[in-house]
Order: sequence, then C-alpha cells, then structure tokens
Amino acid sequence: MSDNADRLIDFVSSVSGDEFLKVEENLGDGFVRLKISEAERRQAKHDVRSFEDIVVELLRNSRDAHAQRIFVATTREGDVRTLTIIDDGIGVPTQLHETIFEPRVTSKLETMVMDRWGVHGRGMALYSVRSNVSSVKVACSDLHRGMALQVVADVANSLPERADQSTWPAVERDPEDGRLKVARGPHNIVRRIIEFACEHPEIDLFYGSPTEILATLHWTAREFLDTSDLMFCEDRSRMLVWHRPALGADAAELVEIAAELGLSISERTAHRVMAAELAPLDPVIAQAVVEDEPAGPTAPDIYRDRRSLRIDHADLDSFRRELEKAFDVISERYYLSLKGEPKVTVGSNEIRVRFSVEKED
Repeated sequence: MSDNADRLIDFVSSVSGDEFLKVEENLGDGFVRLKISEAERRQAKHDVRSFEDIVVELLRNSRDAHAQRIFVATTREGDVRTLTIIDDGIGVPTQLHETIFEPRVTSKLETMVMDRWGVHGRGMALYSVRSNVSSVKVACSDLHRGMALQVVADVANSLPERADQSTWPAVERDPEDGRLKVARGPHNIVRRIIEFACEHPEIDLFYGSPTEILATLHWTAREFLDTSDLMFCEDRSRMLVWHRPALGADAAELVEIAAELGLSISERTAHRVMAAELAPLDPVIAQAVVEDEPAGPTAPDIYRDRRSLRIDHADLDSFRRELEKAFDVISERYYLSLKGEPKVTVGSNEIRVRFSVEKED
C-alpha cells in the first residue's frame, strides 16, 4: 500500500475510529481481507462441528457467488469422505486460489448475508473448512467461469458425520405458503442439501456420486453448447467449469477432464457415461418424495430456475411418450432403434430433445 493511502487510512481512523474501516487489504477482483474488528462483527452463530456443516458452508459460498446450478458429488472410502462441489458462479481468479482459505478473506464486503444458518460474509467460512478437514483445494476456477472445489476429511477421527447417510428426508408442502420444507429424517448430508434447495428454489441443485454428477455435467452441458463449441474448442480452460465435461472426445479425455474438476472416475466408467448408459440426475427437489400431495392435477413444479420455462413432470413424461411414438415413423424406414427414452431439457426460452439411436444390422 502506498504512503498516501496509509496517510488517508490514518486520517479516517483518527476522525471516525477503526470500526468504520472494514478492509485491511484489497486483494483485487472484488476480494478483500477484512479487518479483525469487522470479521468479529460478522461472527457466525456456530463454528464447523460436523461434515454436514462443511456442506452447508460450501453451498452458501456458491449461492453468494450467484450460482444458478450447483453439483455436489460425494463418496466415502473407509474413514475418508471426499466431496466435490461444482457451480456456475462468478468463480475465483487463479492468483487467489490459495488466498481464499486465509482468515477474513471475502468477496462480500457490502453483501453480507443473514440466513437460517447465521451470518455469511465475514471471510471465515473457507478458513474454518480448511481448519477442520484433511485437505481442501480449488480444483479449477477463474473469474466468471464458475468453480470446482474438493474437500477430503477424516470423518471417523477428526470431523464426525451422521451414521446414516443413505436415508433421504421426508419433504412436505407448507399449507400456508405452499413452499417445500423438510419434515423429518436424519440430519445427514442429503438432508442439508435438500433443506438448502427448499430455501433456494431458484437454484438447480444436483447431488450424487462422482459418476452420477459427471454424467449429469456431461449430458446437461451438451444441451447448452453448440456443435462448434464441442468440435473446435482449442483451450477448455476458457470454457465455464461445468461445461468442460461435455468436451470429452473419448473416454480417456473425459477421465482427464473429470480429474481436473476433482472427480475421480475410471476409464471404464467414462465409457459408460459417453455411451449414455448413465442418465443425468434430476435436481434434488425433483427427486425428493413430497408427502401429503393433493390428489389430481397439481400446479407446475417450479424447482427449476425461475427464469426458465416451468413444465410439470407429468406433462414432460407424457411429452416423452409422444416423442417415442413419433420416432417409430423413421425407425422402421431407416432401421434405427431408440437407446433409452428421449432426453428432454427445458431451458430459459427453449425445449431441447435428444434421441440416442443405434443402427440395426
């Protein structure tokens, strides 16, 4: 910092007091290091006490980075839990990939958030994560390209998690405002994710194994990219992080791209993804079982981005069946067979349909 800047800060401090000086250091690209007094003012209601808390902190980070899509992949081997979270938010510039894990570093100088989990924006969330896990790193990110972040934790000895990680919670609709909410179930990882999804229906939130998330990224991104993007991309680092799995030209390249995103898969699994043997996941709200739904026709499910078209799942299923019937017209004439059901993707101002086919002998 220059001498002039130092003198200016000293002057402001002498006139107004340190409590009016929020920033200790400007890190560039919207990131700052808060002064201790400001970080303490923003103190969260609780510290990280379980792996489920880690999940919530990372989801809040993605939300505050203006993500509209968040993909959460997790797996456990023995005592080790690995979690990778990928989003389409504003991302983190390369030079700050390590700095963001230092205390009081934040991009939310003027946009501190108070939500059901407490205060967010004091620059301590990622520092708390790093302090409680075996390792955490930005797998890949850059400004305006989203982020992939990987966490590895010892959940048997260092940071506990709920014993039951397979049970999905029961979800019900609030009779007063019609919003979905978690009614009961173990306070495990998937419950925290669904609670977050209920709080933020404007975000498409996906949860599954690394293989399921990779398949979802691969096929969903291909619906958003033009053929020219897929064929002539010379530098995938210029692409959005979540789009990159769509660029895999073969299984080996898909394994390489997955590793760059913090997703570990075998080449055999990559072959299955590219052969469309693994269907993309629906967002968690669409997968959640909603209890006590009224009989008969219901209002359209609005789990998707509020800017998108809103089409009820029952209507989409009916649409798929009609598409399969329509496909029969050309299947006999050209000796084609349909591999699986048609894939229908609803965008902000379009509906895309993809048929996976094979030539009959």
